[in-house]
Amino acid sequence: MHYLHTIIFSVLLLICSLIGCEQSEIVQEGDAVWYEPEGQITQPEETSSVPMNTESEVFVLNTESIHEDKKYGIGVSLNGFRPFPDDDPWNQKIDQAEVDPKSDQMLAYIGLHGQLHPDFGSGTWEGAKIGIPYIVVPGEQPRVSVKYEAYGEESDAGPFPLPFETPVEGEPFDRGDRHAIVIDRDNWVLYELYRAFPQNGGASWQADSGAIFDLKKNTKRPRGWTSADAAGLPIFPGLVRYEEVGELKEIRHAIRFTLDNTRQAFVPPASHWASSNDHPLLPPLGMRVRLKQDFDLSKFPADVQVILQCLKTYGMILADNGSDWFISGSPDERWNNDELRTLRQVKVKDLEIIKMDGLMTPYSF
Repeated sequence: MHYLHTIIFSVLLLICSLIGCEQSEIVQEGDAVWYEPEGQITQPEETSSVPMNTESEVFVLNTESIHEDKKYGIGVSLNGFRPFPDDDPWNQKIDQAEVDPKSDQMLAYIGLHGQLHPDFGSGTWEGAKIGIPYIVVPGEQPRVSVKYEAYGEESDAGPFPLPFETPVEGEPFDRGDRHAIVIDRDNWVLYELYRAFPQNGGASWQADSGAIFDLKKNTKRPRGWTSADAAGLPIFPGLVRYEEVGELKEIRHAIRFTLDNTRQAFVPPASHWASSNDHPLLPPLGMRVRLKQDFDLSKFPADVQVILQCLKTYGMILADNGSDWFISGSPDERWNNDELRTLRQVKVKDLEIIKMDGLMTPYSF
């Protein structure tokens, strides 16, 4: 009898495979496999002996507002706060600024084959989060000491309010710049480290250099000094953050970017160079570049249009040696990496260098 039952069941399965099942109740006993109308194979739902309370409330985590609801923590929203006063160089509009007379020559020397590249996004790349992270802490966050290994004479002594969970760029690996950024939200003070390594579980830190910036003032480094960035500039004010793009729909500051080869020179707002090459067509740190006003934004996703409009209005500032035309931002799981990659459609020919004043070279000191 069991043999006959098996033959009948096999015939039914053959018919289903030929004409498609319209019922979901064909089940082979003992295998716990259900044949659904769409042809998908799923496990049967488990039944519970506990009656369901149909009147109880269901809690749903709103991941879209999780950053807005937190005042302190990794990557939290600053609710529209813009670092530094309106007249700070990071916040100055340059859409009407004069183009540098050597703009075309310099861009050609850098290489017209280049393109923009978003150095931030969601998820990970080769095991590390994509972008430069930051953490926001309260004013009473305990301070810890920092020992400098390379540029201590050009660094701020601290101590720094570094909690044990401070994120470090590129972790868990020890390669790369390993920037650590902390914002004291109660006092609006920015703390940044370069090549940062926690010691003894974060009881103290070791770094190559570090800087402290009062975000309420136009803070400048002494001429010739570096910071946690090669140009002597703060890093955080130049990062593209999701709250600006996805929530506020506007970036109101210049964006940080890098180039592979730079000149032994800098222009304001930079205070430091990171090269021994004095070729006059190489870009100095602090150089400001903008997207041409006639560049068509309409073909880009809405979030990317926000970034591109910023590049027209505020431009981007050369802050460090690195991969050509990489623009900096903070990691966030809400970024759409496929959309961000459309930034690569912006070529060097679509850019122009703003007129540079106050060029500093070794012969200027």
